[in-house]
Amino acid sequence: MLIIAGTLHVDPAARDEYLAGCRLVVDAARAAVGCLDFALTADLLDPGRINVYERWASDEQLLAFRDSGPSDEQTVAIRDASVHKYRISAVEAP
Repeated sequence: MLIIAGTLHVDPAARDEYLAGCRLVVDAARAAVGCLDFALTADLLDPGRINVYERWASDEQLLAFRDSGPSDEQTVAIRDASVHKYRISAVEAP
């Protein structure tokens, strides 16, 4: 299992519009084979921060979906990003 997690930073005044523009990508990801979860969410404390969380069954399934990344317009709007892939070897209850 893979987890993709991190943050994007956009102009605080444009964050809601940016997230609204991501709705189709989130819908497509959640419908994709191998996607276990996918969320882009507004941070509660930082008005320019977007939290990224994805969970995928395999690298192959992630890569099959990945071509649907942000549009050029969305990429330009990102001021900073820190997103990483984590390989999960076990899952257990908290």
